[in-house]
Amino acid sequence: MRRRPTRAIVPKPGSDLLLFEGFDCVGALRALGEDTRVRIMGLLLEAPLGVCEIARRIGTTHYNVSKHLRVLREAGLLDVEKHGRERLYGVPERIRRGRGARLKVLDLGCCSFRFDSDLKN
Repeated sequence: MRRRPTRAIVPKPGSDLLLFEGFDCVGALRALGEDTRVRIMGLLLEAPLGVCEIARRIGTTHYNVSKHLRVLREAGLLDVEKHGRERLYGVPERIRRGRGARLKVLDLGCCSFRFDSDLKN
């Protein structure tokens, strides 16, 4: 059986899918297409965290978390801050909305994701 080649959808400059300079909404949505990455983003909307803490909270390996963080970072969904030997990952202010204790929203411009604080990881 022959596989059909997949094509990447690249937004044209000036289109609504290119929301911030260097930010691709399609790439961000692809990065959020995996459940573990959505869980990681929900954690990082609360506070910046390191790989070890993220792995502990979601119950997976450091290696797995590192791979997911790389995909999220390359999609422009994470900021990385170096503290000594540790790197803290957080959500950039440009896509963060709702700083209240109950409302956490990731606003990509083309769509928004609401994370409820009372949901279990």
